[in-house]
Amino acid sequence: MIEGPGSIIIESNASHLALKGAEIFSTTARESVDARGRFAVAISGGSTPRGLHRLLAKDPFLSDVPWDKTDIFWVDERCVPSNDEASNYGEAKKDFLNRVPIPPGHIHPMPAAKPPEAGSLLYQKEIMSYFKAERNKSFLFDLIVLGIGTDGHTASLFPGQSSLDEKEKWVVSVKGGEPNLIRLTLTYPVLNRGRHIVFLASGKKKAHIVGKALKDNESRLPAQRIQPVRGKLLWLLDREAASLLKG
Repeated sequence: MIEGPGSIIIESNASHLALKGAEIFSTTARESVDARGRFAVAISGGSTPRGLHRLLAKDPFLSDVPWDKTDIFWVDERCVPSNDEASNYGEAKKDFLNRVPIPPGHIHPMPAAKPPEAGSLLYQKEIMSYFKAERNKSFLFDLIVLGIGTDGHTASLFPGQSSLDEKEKWVVSVKGGEPNLIRLTLTYPVLNRGRHIVFLASGKKKAHIVGKALKDNESRLPAQRIQPVRGKLLWLLDREAASLLKG
């Protein structure tokens, strides 16, 4: 499914992109459970992953994903109540978490209601506790799903912020983005230790930044700092987002 670092798959439209993303999610889940007895995934918010998420609550994915052995974490979160439409966790609940047979204890939302520094520390401790047996190994999450903003940010790692250079902390608090809110985000020491890392990008508005991220090695976008330690990186694009990649 995911072939080597820096692979690119181009689907014809956003619907086909969502279907391919759901297939990757399901296949990686089953392969991970077969190999290690569990599937740990970090998902993103935003509009593009929502089509993928909604498909997970429908067959064949509803039946195919081993939900009882799946643990879901978040790449980033806005510090808003879970019933706010800006909440990644809240939107994921509506899109699929409330409709799949995943044990409640296997859902790990970021503690957005806590003071930001305390919340980032709590989430780091939760991740470290979950992966305690693997802390000294190359891999953490089996699958990490990322987006890319029109400014080149990924997760909530924004251009020009000190979080880009974080080497020790696994989770930090930042302020930025649209809307301009305080957020919690995973950092590169975690994000670059995924077995499979998938960027999703859809639509004409993403074409320029996707082209820059994949063709301009001098631009130093936050998304370009996703460089897996040993894992595999895939860019999953629709035709519009990939429209500037030719030549």
